Amino acid sequence: MAKDDRKQQIVEAAIAVFAKQGYYKTTTTHIAQAVGVTQPYVFHFFKTKEELFLAVLEQSVQRIAGLFTEVEASAEHLEDRMGQAFYDLLATHRDETLLSMQAFTTVEPGIRGKVREGFSHIYEVVKEKFERAQIPQPGLRASAFIGMGMATVLSEVLEMPELLPYCEKD
Repeated sequence: MAKDDRKQQIVEAAIAVFAKQGYYKTTTTHIAQAVGVTQPYVFHFFKTKEELFLAVLEQSVQRIAGLFTEVEASAEHLEDRMGQAFYDLLATHRDETLLSMQAFTTVEPGIRGKVREGFSHIYEVVKEKFERAQIPQPGLRASAFIGMGMATVLSEVLEMPELLPYCEKD
């Protein structure tokens, strides 16, 4: 297997293990076992567990930002299409997306900084998309859109569909 493929395989295994056990309970040994390699082999690609977690976050942020960049719709339908794209992303990359959207709760400064950087990047992508569509108050609308994404994540994690944005109430 090519070096880049093996590295990606480790990242994918890390996503599954971190999602199941959380950052603090996960060890690089757990991840190595999930991949079927030795712990030193994991360290060949990632010097620390934190570095591996940061790679997971980077991949997720790039996926989310890229997804929003690709959405094309009129100003009238842009937010709905971007929201639907996010729901679709949860269906295909659930663990990765939920991990990245909840990572702000991890107190390590390096992780917290990476999460801040990631959310800032996503905010800028969404704001720019709204500006180009000439949506009024694009910064405010971008913040609200990200807030709806957080509500969606909360709904998924707590299994409370009534928290979903646009959910019809009885």
